[in-house]
Amino acid sequence: MMFDLPDSKTLYDALVARDASYEGRAYVGVTSTGIFCRLTCPARKPRFENCRFFQTPGACIEAGFRACKRCKPLAAAAQDDPVVQRLLAVLEERPAYRWREGDISAMGFDPSTVRRSFRRHFGMTFLEMARQRRLRDGFTTLKAGEPVIAAQIDAGFESPSAFRAAFARLTGLAPGSFCQDALLLADWIDTPLGPMIAVSCPHRLHLLEFADRKALPREMKRLAASQPGGIGFGRPAPTDQIAEELHAYFAGTSGQFDTPLALHGTPFQRAVWEVLRDIPAGETRSYSQIAADLGRPSATRAVARANGANQLALVVPCHRVLGADGSLTGYGGGLWRKQRLIEIEATLARAKGTAA
Repeated sequence: MMFDLPDSKTLYDALVARDASYEGRAYVGVTSTGIFCRLTCPARKPRFENCRFFQTPGACIEAGFRACKRCKPLAAAAQDDPVVQRLLAVLEERPAYRWREGDISAMGFDPSTVRRSFRRHFGMTFLEMARQRRLRDGFTTLKAGEPVIAAQIDAGFESPSAFRAAFARLTGLAPGSFCQDALLLADWIDTPLGPMIAVSCPHRLHLLEFADRKALPREMKRLAASQPGGIGFGRPAPTDQIAEELHAYFAGTSGQFDTPLALHGTPFQRAVWEVLRDIPAGETRSYSQIAADLGRPSATRAVARANGANQLALVVPCHRVLGADGSLTGYGGGLWRKQRLIEIEATLARAKGTAA
């Protein structure tokens, strides 16, 4: 059963106190180590600014954190399921192995049963968990300046071509396409709703998307082609700024985004995005309302297309646009995220009203 997480300060106090009442309901990812733990973990407590809190182990893994070997959060989350326990053990023994459904069957387990069990406990399948772990290791190696072959080995891929293909499916670009002297630099930002990829130059944020958005590879290719130096790995000042603002947003302390933006679009698209940025957190609009605000009441479909072309998630809040009947309609990051973002902003708006 899911429940709404309290604010980060409350969860940090629970972490320091090793409060067992949060057992199985909240987890902490430590950005300085890349490890996630149960709140009752006996390890030395991290600094508050290095903590990110999540509802499930799956969300921690999607955000790029590895399970702690002391408190074993994965094992604790599925302690009553021997099938899951067994598969977690073999994954720990062979983290770089490319697991397939045939391997699951060979161990005497039904793949469909395993899929359901892992989704119930972690929000992802066993194969997805293994793949996330391997690709994240490869991304981290490349970011550290190591050659592609080292990243391929760290990610557990037997052939360079297979690693390049998997990495390209994630980012839209082959690992060797990232340039050391590029003006645009890409980095990961961990959030409670999954990892995001940010691309910035020294002065502006050019892209911010959830890593699993289907349009991300296409957007990355287009952005790389627009710059003579392509894209590299790194974290310029705008990425640092948006990471801090996202942390405050998800912590429920601020809905304000002041990071300078580079809006890549037609004049009409940019006009739509500016209207979106004027929608206060906690409020929503319909496509027809936005068209009317632009003085083009018949352009509802064009507004919807411009909304879908936005590549700066959250800071250009296309999630605040609903159907005429109030339905969630489409959202590139997934309707479950759209619903959660609207809930977060409703809480922000209530807190702001109370403070006023």
